[in-house]
Amino acid sequence: MTLPTDILAKAANQARGLAIDAIHKCSSGHLGLPLGAAEVGAALYGSALVHCPEQPRWRNRDRFVLSAGHGSMFLYSWLHLSGYEISLDDLKSFRQLHSITPGHPEFRETPGVECTTGPLGQGIANAVGMAVAGQMAAARFNTPEHTLFDYRVVCLAGDGCMQEGVALEAMEFAGHQHLDNLILIYDANDVTLDAMAIKTQSLNIPARFKAIGWDVQAIDGHDLAAIAKAFKKARRAKSGKPQLIIAKTIIGKGIPEVAGTAKGHGEGGAKFAESARASLGLPADQHFYVSDEVRAYFAAHKKRLERVANKWQRTYKAWRAANPEKAAELDTGAKAPTAEQLLATIPVFPADAKHGGTRAAGRDVLQPLAAAMPLLIGGSADLYGSTLNYIAADKDFDAANRAGRNIRFGIREHAMASIANGMAYDGLFRPSVATFLVFADYSRPAMRLAALAKIPVVYIYTHDSIGVGEDGPTHQPVETISALRLIPGFEVIRPGDAEEVAGAFAAALARTEGPTLIALSRQAVPLLNEIPAETRRNGVLKGGYVSVRETAPLTHILLATGTELSLAVAAAKELGAGVRVVSLPSMERFDRQPVEYRESVLPSSCQRRVAIEAGVTALWHRYVGPQGKVLGIDRFGLSAPGPVVYKELGITAEALVAAAKSL
Repeated sequence: MTLPTDILAKAANQARGLAIDAIHKCSSGHLGLPLGAAEVGAALYGSALVHCPEQPRWRNRDRFVLSAGHGSMFLYSWLHLSGYEISLDDLKSFRQLHSITPGHPEFRETPGVECTTGPLGQGIANAVGMAVAGQMAAARFNTPEHTLFDYRVVCLAGDGCMQEGVALEAMEFAGHQHLDNLILIYDANDVTLDAMAIKTQSLNIPARFKAIGWDVQAIDGHDLAAIAKAFKKARRAKSGKPQLIIAKTIIGKGIPEVAGTAKGHGEGGAKFAESARASLGLPADQHFYVSDEVRAYFAAHKKRLERVANKWQRTYKAWRAANPEKAAELDTGAKAPTAEQLLATIPVFPADAKHGGTRAAGRDVLQPLAAAMPLLIGGSADLYGSTLNYIAADKDFDAANRAGRNIRFGIREHAMASIANGMAYDGLFRPSVATFLVFADYSRPAMRLAALAKIPVVYIYTHDSIGVGEDGPTHQPVETISALRLIPGFEVIRPGDAEEVAGAFAAALARTEGPTLIALSRQAVPLLNEIPAETRRNGVLKGGYVSVRETAPLTHILLATGTELSLAVAAAKELGAGVRVVSLPSMERFDRQPVEYRESVLPSSCQRRVAIEAGVTALWHRYVGPQGKVLGIDRFGLSAPGPVVYKELGITAEALVAAAKSL
């Protein structure tokens, strides 16, 4: 089909008009990208992308990611023109309460939006994750007779995205992994928000990308034919490399007063809306204007795309009939086992099992779970030997083995978490990743977005406390657990022994509406065999439970989590029969339980309570109440052997006994 440049040029100007009108109406938003990249949008949505507005989650669609999420009206306009369920009224409600056109694109909120973007650079890393998922899917499910997966992941990013460190981490990873199903379009307009880009960057972009293993093209970003030609070349490239298209554009094009300047980035040009609309050939008396000619073209294009998707559906049906085992495995990506089903796959630890850190228990628990969940993926930031989360029955994911389930991310904690988000957005594979808990600070922006988007990433972060010992305060995450607990929708589980580890993994992998972090220890911890294994496992699912019940009238409650649970159990033996021990591995899960259950675990009649955790104390006061005490660490740690640090900082059974007696 010959590229209809005349009609697509009109569509580009009308998309500019939609952005101008929406941003002018609400006096808020970013005009620069929607206007400057309008021809890019026209070429993509009017011709190049393989997608289906009638089937927004069709498995073999091209994924489009707007990394520069502040330019959201670009995406909303083109989704509207393409025929997704985004109406003109939705565009008119841009950035308004409860609209499906929020200020930055949000996953699940808007049809056709593949991921939540806004914090710059995240979308690039998300796109890398989607490309990884695409390569894995093709390797696992394509057959010589049937090609199910050959889609491309297309990402549009600006100077701000390219400057963020997470983007460079992800782009280096993509180049090293030869992700040739990834196409990055760089909207190179020489402007950042505050000033011209020359004030903050002088990098040779083509040289950088070639150095990290990408193919590079440079084009006029306003030339529809050049955009389409470059995209076609990128899609068909046989180099085995990810593809960069540098599209030279004029920010704010269509509003001469601000075009090509930093003022064109935001809504500054909206005050020139009427003159701009006139220069774009838009009718003065009709805002949010789309011509019948443009509507007719996109309606016809929508039907063409639907035919492509329906043809794929026929291939898919034939593939299922020919490959029932592969089809059954593919189906597992759409549903998660229950926690109870997962627990049934994990053998109970022998009573005489050698004591180790809960990270060692995590290694043992992971293996049967990986067998039960064939689409579970593991990754580590250069720390498999320490985080112990390698799926032993499988091999590495790399260019020679796209079906591998273990991803070596290198020392790229931020990109690792963001790439995992991209895999989770894609929805087929279940990503889990690992590093030391203290480096959650490097992953945290992506963790926050996972919680915001309610995607089920699992973080297996080890070396969870001052038990790290000699590595000292730089590696002792005393405040990290509490900081993560404060993220809305984010679950933290800090298990106290091997059986609680089993419950933690089952809880995390059964969860489908948000991310979970499992915090595991390096230092050894005893198996708490005096507590039935079933009680420990199922107690974790509820977030908190009575681990040691009093055998006389209740006098004290000791609360603990993680490796400090064994200290509370030991203290209870010395304090006597009236003491209850409550394990609280997940505050978030416990707080969601019915009030009756919480009261049964922490009866309000007993106010003599002491909590212990080797971390900051602030969040524990709501559980011990005004009369209780918290033993914790409201300072940074120390460099010394782990047991010495615990004793020096007062995290001991003896200190717990003394605190309880003082109440």
